[in-house]
Amino acid sequence: MKLSTAIKIENKINSLEKEIFEKKRLLAELKRNQPRDEVTDYLLTNSEGEIVRLSEMFGCHDELMVIHNMGKDCPYCTLWADGFNGIVHHLENRAGFALVSPDRPETVKEFASRRNWRFKLYSGKGSDFIRDMGFEDEKGDYWPGVSSFIKENGRIYRAARDFFGPHDNYCSAWHLFDLLPRGAGDWQPKFEYQA
Repeated sequence: MKLSTAIKIENKINSLEKEIFEKKRLLAELKRNQPRDEVTDYLLTNSEGEIVRLSEMFGCHDELMVIHNMGKDCPYCTLWADGFNGIVHHLENRAGFALVSPDRPETVKEFASRRNWRFKLYSGKGSDFIRDMGFEDEKGDYWPGVSSFIKENGRIYRAARDFFGPHDNYCSAWHLFDLLPRGAGDWQPKFEYQA
């Protein structure tokens, strides 16, 4: 490849990366500034089988991130959660952080134990929380994603939400695969890989 062609490509890459960065900042700002929806102080079940209010999941913070996980049968949701496990201490330093699954509490506990997940885990089984947040459809199918909440004057508001999927902003594996000569190809996450 000629040097001039390489420089042109590098300049296009730099320009596009700058544009994407600015648009991502704008998108995040718009999400943070959209009207907030007041939500009920939902009752969920922790992995020990105890009933916990949404307001308690904030811990010592007034902001909370809730990961909406599709349960133990989803290798994609497991990939995302495995990634959060590595940065949970950073996340919990800034805000409350928890994962909510549609699985039963004992299933959540057992699966998380096998994965060595260190974050707080809750079951949404028997609660309207997952459906009301838009991560369960009328057919009972679940969608992965995240909701953020804030407590103000004794009330809870959902500030923003987003859905998870391949190449989103919440799983670094896809972005690293994108740098490979053949990209991610037809790669699919698995619960376990053969060496």
